[in-house]
Amino acid sequence: MPDPLAGMPPLADFGRRLTARIIDLFIVGVPLFLIQLAFGRNRYVVDTGKGEDVSEVITKSYNGSGLLWTLISIVAYVGYDWWLTKQSGRTVGKKIMGLRVAMLNDGSVPPSNASLGRAAVLWIPTLVCCFCLWPLALIVSMLVDKPYRQGLHDKVAKTVVVKVT
Repeated sequence: MPDPLAGMPPLADFGRRLTARIIDLFIVGVPLFLIQLAFGRNRYVVDTGKGEDVSEVITKSYNGSGLLWTLISIVAYVGYDWWLTKQSGRTVGKKIMGLRVAMLNDGSVPPSNASLGRAAVLWIPTLVCCFCLWPLALIVSMLVDKPYRQGLHDKVAKTVVVKVT
């Protein structure tokens, strides 16, 4: 079976991918933080000191704006990653770091459905439930995957990240 990477640029190293992701986190996260700050909202509000048992505090501690901000964050992060990846295979972070997302089978820019699946697997678990664990799982998956260095999000979309000259 022929090597899918034959004729493609070299695969991106982990350090460049991580740096690109951090840049993208700031590009989306800072405006979201400033908007949330401007509205004077915290994502979660904890009610303290009223003598209620823990189950009552937990039930009352989650307010409706927390869900709204979570949904806004999902739309912002997934939308950013999906839109830029389907356009050119490059988010701003990837452009700065000289990287591009490519389809594993032919090196082309990922189509809309692959870009959306990749972005959803990358961001939704992180933003909904697993802020620390999911990124760690993605990092481990990239570091141990041979020979393509695919994270779980890359495997779902059948993509690789390559260096661009």
